[in-house]
Amino acid sequence: MDYTKIEDYKNWLKANLNEERYEHSLGVAECAEKLAEKYGLDKVKAYLCGLIHDCAKCFPNEELRAKICDYEGLCEGELDNPKTYHAPAGAILAKQVFNICDDEILSAIRWHTLGKDGMTDFEKIIYLADKMEERTRPREMYEPLKAVINEENGLDKALLICYGKTIKSLVDRNLKICMTTVEIYNKLLIRLDLKNKK
Repeated sequence: MDYTKIEDYKNWLKANLNEERYEHSLGVAECAEKLAEKYGLDKVKAYLCGLIHDCAKCFPNEELRAKICDYEGLCEGELDNPKTYHAPAGAILAKQVFNICDDEILSAIRWHTLGKDGMTDFEKIIYLADKMEERTRPREMYEPLKAVINEENGLDKALLICYGKTIKSLVDRNLKICMTTVEIYNKLLIRLDLKNKK
């Protein structure tokens, strides 16, 4: 992977994202880099992944849906929610536009909205950096995550908070909840409960 092309990637993002989404992407890159350093992961790789995670976000929904309708491994009902189209489409674009072949980066981009059970620490930090970056996210969104991230099992505790807020928000708006989200929330509860009992 050619990390020297990060400036080229930024130029592409500036041309294809709106200003707020580009600012968000920079924030996620910076946050992912810090989390990667904290958890002993490749911080340059995390920065790059955070930078391009939303590369498909500003394309029209019809275009994104057409790009992912044959994508293997879509979750049940994922095509019903246009807000999540950009994640699998982003993994496709990362490969096609940026020539990214690193499976961990592609997987982290693909799962940064819904998440999945059994995420790697790298996937978790990209998922969380998307919620925790301070350039565009409101304080009430990132402060609860920052409060637990340094604790034992901090990644899973922060994930549990994210999933809880997502479920509550969907319920409050009478929107359909993907069963994957509910399953991950329940598994996180069980996992953390077991760890607390040790």
